[in-house]
Amino acid sequence: MVFASALVRLTLISCLALSCGGDRSEPAAGAGQRPPHHGPHGFRNPGLPDKGRIWDFCRWRLGLGPAEKPALPPQAVPPYRPRVLAPDLERLQNPDPKVIQVTWIGHCTFLIQTAGLNLLTDPLFSERASPLSFMGFRRQAPPGVALESLPPIQAVVISHNHYDHLDAPTVQRLGPGPRFFVPLGLAAWFQESGLKNVTELDWRQSAVLGPVRFHSVPVQHFSQRTFFNRNQSLWCGWVLETPAGKIFFAGDAGYSPDFQEIGARFGPMRLSLIPIGGYMPRWFMKTMHLNPPEAVRVHRDLRARVSIGMHWGTFKLTDEPLGEPPVYLEQALQEAGLPPEQFITLGIGETRSFQ
Repeated sequence: MVFASALVRLTLISCLALSCGGDRSEPAAGAGQRPPHHGPHGFRNPGLPDKGRIWDFCRWRLGLGPAEKPALPPQAVPPYRPRVLAPDLERLQNPDPKVIQVTWIGHCTFLIQTAGLNLLTDPLFSERASPLSFMGFRRQAPPGVALESLPPIQAVVISHNHYDHLDAPTVQRLGPGPRFFVPLGLAAWFQESGLKNVTELDWRQSAVLGPVRFHSVPVQHFSQRTFFNRNQSLWCGWVLETPAGKIFFAGDAGYSPDFQEIGARFGPMRLSLIPIGGYMPRWFMKTMHLNPPEAVRVHRDLRARVSIGMHWGTFKLTDEPLGEPPVYLEQALQEAGLPPEQFITLGIGETRSFQ
């Protein structure tokens, strides 16, 4: 039993923390050409070697990696207490269609409401980010809004298949009503679950639902739900073109030139949702997870008017203290000479509107 528990734990951590069809408007490559992110047996990050990750993961978990100083001195980070706000359910049920209204549910889950559309990003309402209900990474704070209290959901965007971004119980509870927008290779997972309303897109392809156009854009990450299906489905970020402005949702990513490409093609962004947690130790996490100074760089690459930090404060996935990312973000903004109102964090359950 001890061995089985350790094996399950290893599987969960490797799938989560190893992270260091529809109408398609743009082909991924010319006829007969394989796009550079398509490999012979799956997908890949162009220009980034995908070797040694399992060994580095074992070094990290065994404490055998290079010694690193913490990002901030311990006295600079207060004890973590989640800032949880009671949701304004009246406001959620009656949003102003002319603005972008955003509510942080927790981790990378947001309710985005604009132009009469209610949309969820990487929805996760379960107690654990895990394939098991009794073991795995457990919530440090409840969802900011109960799933049953949400307004009717018309659309869901999924960035990739890690358990803290694609939660099977939540997807099943959402049911066949919403249209799921997913990266290439992931539609089969939904269809096997009995959900047919799925649009699958490669990088640089797009689809439309009502007044919103959904663009799948490249980011540097990977996919994996078991030891045996690494990079068998794609990962992506999303740009949502809405009447009230463009919204960028990063999902999960390490820093790469992709953000400059996204900014040049789609910017400026009215609102960007960017990860700020899951970054330590840097020697292992750097290629797959942004830290706050890199997140500020992404904010600038995208020419975002306002960014919101995500991927922090809900699950303890990596080595940095749970409450460190917003403090580190504040320091990074000061060093970049940017006002704090350009890159903010929300309380869990908090709603903001952007004109």
